Amino acid sequence: MKWRSVLPSGKRGKIVAGIACLLFVGYLCCLPRQLFRVPYATVVADRHNELLGARIATDGQWRFPPRDTVPAKVEACLVAFEDHRFYKHWGVDLLAVARATRQNIKAGRVVSGGSTLTMQTIRLARGNTNRSFGEKLIEMLWATRLEFRYSKEKILALYVSHAPFGGNVVGLDAAAWRYFAHSAEELSWAEAAMLAVLPNAPAMIHPGKGRQTLLRKRNKLLATLYKEGTIDRSAYELALVEPLPQEPRPLPQTAPHLIDRYYQTQRGQYHVSTIDRGLQQQVEAVVERWNREFVRSDIRNIAVLVVDVPKGEVLAYCGNTHLNKQLPGNQVDVIQSPRSTGSILKPFLYDAMLSEGGLLPNTLLPDVPININGFTPQNFNQQFEGAVPASEAIARSLNIPTVIMLQRYGVPKFYSYLQQLGLTTLTKPAAHYGLSLILGGAEATLWEVTEGYRKLAGSLLPQAANTLHTEFKQGSRENRLNGAESTIHQPSVKIDRGAAYQTLSTLREVNRPDEIDWRLIPSMQPIAWKTGTSYGFRDAWAVGVTPRYAVGVWVGNATGEGKPGLVGARTAGPVLFDLFNLLPASAWFNRPTGVFVDAEVCRLSGHLKSRFCEETDTLLILPAGLKTETCPYHHAVTLSVDEQFRLYANCARTEPTLQRNWFTLPPVQEWYYKQQHPEYRPLPPFKPGCGEDNRQPMQFIYPPANAHIRLPKQLDGTPGQITFELAHTQPHATVYWHLDQTYLMQTQDFHNLSILPVPGKHSLTAVDEEGNTLSTTFYIE
Repeated sequence: MKWRSVLPSGKRGKIVAGIACLLFVGYLCCLPRQLFRVPYATVVADRHNELLGARIATDGQWRFPPRDTVPAKVEACLVAFEDHRFYKHWGVDLLAVARATRQNIKAGRVVSGGSTLTMQTIRLARGNTNRSFGEKLIEMLWATRLEFRYSKEKILALYVSHAPFGGNVVGLDAAAWRYFAHSAEELSWAEAAMLAVLPNAPAMIHPGKGRQTLLRKRNKLLATLYKEGTIDRSAYELALVEPLPQEPRPLPQTAPHLIDRYYQTQRGQYHVSTIDRGLQQQVEAVVERWNREFVRSDIRNIAVLVVDVPKGEVLAYCGNTHLNKQLPGNQVDVIQSPRSTGSILKPFLYDAMLSEGGLLPNTLLPDVPININGFTPQNFNQQFEGAVPASEAIARSLNIPTVIMLQRYGVPKFYSYLQQLGLTTLTKPAAHYGLSLILGGAEATLWEVTEGYRKLAGSLLPQAANTLHTEFKQGSRENRLNGAESTIHQPSVKIDRGAAYQTLSTLREVNRPDEIDWRLIPSMQPIAWKTGTSYGFRDAWAVGVTPRYAVGVWVGNATGEGKPGLVGARTAGPVLFDLFNLLPASAWFNRPTGVFVDAEVCRLSGHLKSRFCEETDTLLILPAGLKTETCPYHHAVTLSVDEQFRLYANCARTEPTLQRNWFTLPPVQEWYYKQQHPEYRPLPPFKPGCGEDNRQPMQFIYPPANAHIRLPKQLDGTPGQITFELAHTQPHATVYWHLDQTYLMQTQDFHNLSILPVPGKHSLTAVDEEGNTLSTTFYIE
């Protein structure tokens, strides 16, 4: 029995409507939400959308991420060659289908598919080369559905982004770069026509074979464009004589370590970075030149970071040298690799102490031998100057004064300050680093160190970026990457503008590698810069800033080998100034207003003026500096008329005297200071019988109090002697030495003594001819 005779007409209508509804819903849902599920290459462009480089997709195909638009020339060529009525049909061209059916019946086989560009897009998405009737029907259904979802421009963009162009080249962008070494937007008519015909049979007419077939198809398409009036006669004739490309070309490899960084963290996307391609290539040329120079000394690697200070954008990123060469360490992105800091962090301590009123810019700091719980820092030149101004200690990168600065400021406070400044590599407690934190006992990355200096400079500029951009922006060609690693949230430090200005002004005075005084040459721009050299000569640093740019340089071996000539000022410094020569010059920072106050400062000591200071300067200091101590080195003395002796009160009443204000350093500081400063005048001795010096004229240089000393070993393995040293304010004083109450010997002029104590606790005593006594305790281990 037929169903129509059984079911009432009303039910039949509902069933038909239900089936129609299901078919309609099925039609609406037939097209997958994500049409293409394929891996893409990682592509990185510069700030002007010029290609820096790419990394191949995980399936081994050069398939760039999909584009949103199609260049006009490519669009005209594709429509003319593949689908004349592309903008008139709804995904299926019935006239083309009818024509293809007639051709196939006549040939007795499939010779034409009648596929539109929309249908070809569906076939690419389905990854199906089966040309059966069923597959064609699915393509037609999906094609009409795709026309409802996307615009014609979007469909065409999907097609050109996934069409095969021979070998492992997929998509218009990859093809343009692989065959013509430029972007799709720059294609000529001949190039666009060649790429338009290539997906039609990429295996048969690959540019490396079947070139005559490819040329014939290209020229036929150009003729069609000419007949249709798309191109004029001149463009047509020029296009005909344009040769076909040879074998595929390699892609650009500018900023390769940055591209690798993107590949590791944001694979398969198109990134527009803040890099300036022209500047990047210039930087790489400078790095290549210096690399050839340094490699003679077996120093193989250089890293450079150039940053726009106001915007906080990276303009050049050279993570290392010769990524393509399989040499040890070349694949390491040094910009992101923690390295020993050497002295590169010293200006941050100076800035922190200035902002808190821990010192004034020229406060005298001791530069004498010290031993702090077994830690005995040495200056790079192995010399001591007794006392140096803080600004000079920073400019000359003296180790001992800066260790004393850190001891006064506090390691935990400075540790916290560095973390707030952006150093994420301080992964151990502050106590682990101790005072060595300021001399390279910790590690940092070139990225974060350069950013720290940029923050100092940026604090002096209106509306400068708060931080160097470090977040990846995902997705399309409109997105920009402003850095090379994900943001790590740290409490941000508030930089005192006045302290930053004084710090950068101090760094401006650092002697340049060429030993030229920049102030004598008007064309030379002022640059605040600092170098650093790690222990064992493993890392050489140089960072410089102007109001426009911050440049960071690292030189060394990424594998960690030290080299004797690897010193920041000799290697990284010259590279830094070569890089600044590439950049536009700028004037110096404007001095911030409303942050300084006038203060009288002692010229010799750098402290606030005391009542005994005669030579003073009125300087601008931070308000916090007003709480620093007044000069402790000047005091009043009573002298004989000839100024040869000091007099005490009992003699002052019986003979003429003079009152003088005298600059006097502690004995050890005085001992070294007067060797560098011949103008320094030690205090005259007391006139015999006219007083007693309450000031201790002696001070041990070595050993410090409660020192734990390990005996050195000689070449034959036997214990060596220890040399004790003492400073006396009187040049020709005689000193008598005692060890554990036992007299040893006397010294005059130069007070040092070499002995071999037995292990254990000892007491060392020195007595001068005036009866002044000085004692210290030490331990032999």
